[in-house]
Amino acid sequence: MVDLPPYYFRVKDNGALVFRVDTENRQRRLELDQIATININNGNVKPQGDRELTQEDRAAIDAWMTARSDELASREVDDILRAVDTLNLTAHWAQARATDEQLEAVTDRLLLAMHDLRTVLVRKRADRVLGKGG
Repeated sequence: MVDLPPYYFRVKDNGALVFRVDTENRQRRLELDQIATININNGNVKPQGDRELTQEDRAAIDAWMTARSDELASREVDDILRAVDTLNLTAHWAQARATDEQLEAVTDRLLLAMHDLRTVLVRKRADRVLGKGG
């Protein structure tokens, strides 16, 4: 049988369900035993039922939470860089291919979103320049 990790993390919106992987049972079948629920946003770890987590459980969960937070932060920056590409493609579309009807359908929403974004970015830059943090 393939060597499986001792824990499986089923990702969900705000974190994950944590399972202990068991292959050492009488039937030699793969079993997933839920041991905890993680909320990555607030760092809460709730053991399943009245289970107590071992030091090994907690170490695996903490390592997963750190790695997952790093992964999500990296994805967030990548998503923003993709948004920059999308803005550039949108500008080219508006200039080269958009019909009057298409422009009418999107112009106000785009202008409001871009104004809002510009306002936030300018304020955040000013805060950084003035050393306010933010």
